[in-house]
Amino acid sequence: MGYPRFVAARFIALERRFSGERLMKLFFYFNSVSQIMLQIFLLGLVGFVLTRRKLLSPEGLTGLTTFLIGVSFPALIFWQVVTKFSFSLYPQWWIFPLISLAITLLGLATGYLFSFSRRDIKYKREFISLVGFQNAGYMPLILLNRIVSNNEADVVLIYLFLFLLGFNLVIWSWGVYFLSGQNRKDFSLASLFSPPVIAVLLGFLLVVLKINLLIPGFILGPLEMLGNCSFPLAVVVVGASLAELCLPAKSWNKRIIFKLILAKLIVLPLLGLWLIRGLRPPYLIGLLVILELAVPSANSLVVISRRYCPEDKIISQGIFFSHIASLITIPLFLAIFNLIAL
Repeated sequence: MGYPRFVAARFIALERRFSGERLMKLFFYFNSVSQIMLQIFLLGLVGFVLTRRKLLSPEGLTGLTTFLIGVSFPALIFWQVVTKFSFSLYPQWWIFPLISLAITLLGLATGYLFSFSRRDIKYKREFISLVGFQNAGYMPLILLNRIVSNNEADVVLIYLFLFLLGFNLVIWSWGVYFLSGQNRKDFSLASLFSPPVIAVLLGFLLVVLKINLLIPGFILGPLEMLGNCSFPLAVVVVGASLAELCLPAKSWNKRIIFKLILAKLIVLPLLGLWLIRGLRPPYLIGLLVILELAVPSANSLVVISRRYCPEDKIISQGIFFSHIASLITIPLFLAIFNLIAL
């Protein structure tokens, strides 16, 4: 009788120890990612303070954003593709635009469910867009470059750029149509081919033709340096953009903010964890998926809203507060993912 009790007691002790180790790993990873998020926050705070203090004018912010989107970020993408990508190394490259579409559809469906009872059509469109379209580029770009090793970073950044190929095509086509509420006559197909999309497609073309092997180092070197500017510049631009979106406290709609944070930053990552646990994808693909589901709403929605919509009901405050709340939720869900994936 004593032996089975001894075995049961040892089993319970081992189970408690294992659970304690898992909790320690969870806490350690959460703490590590939180420190990275804090560094990102402080860097973004530079742009925020410069904008609020009027040291960075709207024209200056426009110039920085144009440089980031039109020069630095495409240079990073192009350099990565022509130096790190090949169709033999990434034979399933096409799945990443499809993953992007699946994540967008999941987000749009979640946003629809959370806004089902609302009768205000414009509110519903903005809320669904805030949940369905995420900060797919800049936030994952910074985090992926910091939380994985150098060798893994080369691979996962290729994954990210392929993911963005699908995301940008959707948000700048159907996203514009949906958020504006009508088929815009001034919409141009050229807007689908943003500089980052062109950089991916051009890189693909050079790889197919094997011209990338002929590009001399004195060209690739400056492209790499320009691309590396994207990492800090993206955070500064996001911080400065959030400063423009910061609204007086009396105009905050706390109920909407709470529903958005619940849908966007809690429900979607939880669904992602459930899918990842069931499908068991490779670690880096799972990391990209959970990160894209955990990041806040897309800054691009402000651009679309200001250009195509007469008024902004909840876009600005939704983007602002989802970015603030993500400082806590992103480390939490990345820590949980790391616990179940390894």
